Amino acid sequence: MLAVGGLFVYGVEPLVIGSNSNDPVSFAVLSALFASILLAPFAAFEWRKDNVPLTPAKLGKASLVGLFGTALAYLAYAVGTKLSTPVNAAVLTRSEVLWSFFLSWVFLRERITARLAAYSALILIGILSVTVPGKGLSPHAGDLLLVLVPLFWQISHVIAKGLPYSPVVISTIRNASGFLFLFPVALLRGVEFIPLAIAEGFIIAVGQLIWYASIKRINLSKATAIITPAPAVAMAAALLTGGALTPADLLGFLLITAGTLGATREKSEVRT
Repeated sequence: MLAVGGLFVYGVEPLVIGSNSNDPVSFAVLSALFASILLAPFAAFEWRKDNVPLTPAKLGKASLVGLFGTALAYLAYAVGTKLSTPVNAAVLTRSEVLWSFFLSWVFLRERITARLAAYSALILIGILSVTVPGKGLSPHAGDLLLVLVPLFWQISHVIAKGLPYSPVVISTIRNASGFLFLFPVALLRGVEFIPLAIAEGFIIAVGQLIWYASIKRINLSKATAIITPAPAVAMAAALLTGGALTPADLLGFLLITAGTLGATREKSEVRT
């Protein structure tokens, strides 16, 4: 249920990001800052309640979640999209479920069932049907960076799943460290205040709370499969506001829905 909730939260995010016409690095820096400020009071309360020490070693490991999941992923996405196309960016970053299967199988010893793989394939085919109907992907210089984006996300998730902290503490550390890693880059480019970043910071805070609460309870690979079709929420919103619905769109949404519902029914197991 948490992962499905995250699917809808992250489905709204592209609409907010797409509305930003200002410097993307400043937007990312301010969004991470606002998210960490919003989460900090709750994280302080949760940390005292759980009484889990923030040792330098654990804090350093937790900051890697911000390095990979926020700083490196965002820079790769921003530069990769400029050197590629929006269609390539939408499709290539959805390969996250494949990275999730590999990393969670190797490092978390999760069991990847044939059914979960099949449901994930339905989701990916559905996304392709919506984003690239009747045309192939043309290679661009930024495609390699776009492929690295979901890898960075999944590395951060594998690290987060092994941390002893609550979701709100992990989310706060991720955004605070992501801000610190990105801020020097933003300074070199010239930081500008972007009011829309406040809304993005709120979405990030809520989305990450739901996401980390989800992967604390179920396998990372299953949660990733469920949240993979998040862009379809933005596409559905566009259709509801007057966009044209093609047969490829309808087929894609049916496949995405079937794959997501199927993935939610799979048990979270580890390999013996």
